[in-house]
Amino acid sequence: MADLELAFTPAAELAARVRNRDISPVEIMGNCLARIEEVNPALNCFCFVFPEEAMALAKEAEAAILRGDDVGPLHGVPVAIKDFTPTKGKRTTRGSKTFENWVPDHNALIVDRLCGAGAIMVGKTTTPEFAYSSFTKSPLWGITRNPWDRSMTPGGSSGGSAAAVASGCVPMAEGTDMGGSVRIPASFCGIVGLKPSLGRIPMDILPTVFDNISHFGPLTRTIGDAALFMSAASGPYEQDIMSVKETVDFNASLPGNIAGKRFALSLDLGFLAVDGEVQAQVRAAAAALADAGAQIEEVDLGWTKQAMDSWGEYWGVYLAAFFGDKLETHRDEMDPEVVSLLEAGLAMDAVSFKRIEIVRSEQWRKLALLFESFDALLCPTMALPAPPADGSDSNYDRVDEAGRYHALDMTSVFNNIGQCPALSVPVGFTSGGLPVGLQIVTPRFADVEALAIGAALEKVRPWADKRPPV
Repeated sequence: MADLELAFTPAAELAARVRNRDISPVEIMGNCLARIEEVNPALNCFCFVFPEEAMALAKEAEAAILRGDDVGPLHGVPVAIKDFTPTKGKRTTRGSKTFENWVPDHNALIVDRLCGAGAIMVGKTTTPEFAYSSFTKSPLWGITRNPWDRSMTPGGSSGGSAAAVASGCVPMAEGTDMGGSVRIPASFCGIVGLKPSLGRIPMDILPTVFDNISHFGPLTRTIGDAALFMSAASGPYEQDIMSVKETVDFNASLPGNIAGKRFALSLDLGFLAVDGEVQAQVRAAAAALADAGAQIEEVDLGWTKQAMDSWGEYWGVYLAAFFGDKLETHRDEMDPEVVSLLEAGLAMDAVSFKRIEIVRSEQWRKLALLFESFDALLCPTMALPAPPADGSDSNYDRVDEAGRYHALDMTSVFNNIGQCPALSVPVGFTSGGLPVGLQIVTPRFADVEALAIGAALEKVRPWADKRPPV
């Protein structure tokens, strides 16, 4: 059996103990592999595990420490990579039978950076087909389940990564976020998930470098580990034209002092129907920040459902542009909802697509005005707790008689304005024992400030000691 204390030890502590020779990377990796073997049959969070290679690399990491070599900040730390992200010589299926046997001849830059910092890739985590959904299930790998309640989804599309971190398989995992795919599973699984500023981590896995909704981001159990991940993964990359040239120290301002900071609070973003227990936990977290010295003011953003609709239209075109050619040969093997999204994207005309920018611009101007008076916006990450694992996004898409929009996520609207970092942190549980997440959104490129607010909340309402029953 795996040692649970070791399994739930933060990455920063593991790396420090390795450098101090208090523990061997071999012991850490052996425990990691044991934990995966225990929980993966129930959760289905890994589609590939590389035990022999991971142990060999752990032995190399141990030898480097014994020689006294200079080592990176993640030396000997196990990490999981999402099965959407290319890994050299290892199958990357993107949850689809259309990529079932694809073996990339290169790593994504983020994989090279994490491994270059000393992390050891232990496996690839499950994702819905083409990372399209808030539910991690695919025609290729089946259903992935939530560690807090196996009948519920861990969220998507980085659901396998989130479930792996939440269950103690790995201390950190990589995810991609085009509409909330890091923050959604972070919220549903009770862990930390960051959508960094656009270009903070170079995005090199798409056919275009001009897309402006796509991000890599960390999934961890602590704010400190998210900062450690960002320190290793971020930084300029000339081949990505969206890459931010500025280099920042992600550990400089943690934990943060929020005394005197002004935070805007919106429980519904102006148009959403939000579960009462979710609202209560978010209010309690805001109250804790107020007790720590922040000023909290509830606001009306002036946004409408059109902001979310604009992202949905963009998302359909995004998928169609990159994967629409698969319909001709694989339609019958694909998720029916993916097929519908591809068809909608292919049907959109260029002028209508360009007009999406007008809606996004109006949305941004209202948020920019808010940031003139506030240091951050606080809102729920998700409108509901984790739903049943076999569901679909389309089950949660309606407008009620009062004109309130019923949906799952409150994340995709912030991909419309990708330059703003958005951090999801755990703030409590529903009466049914499901995690609730708070979303912290800060001005453009203020990633460290978002993490500092998260660190302040982590200090007054700690969450990392809470473990799922799996």
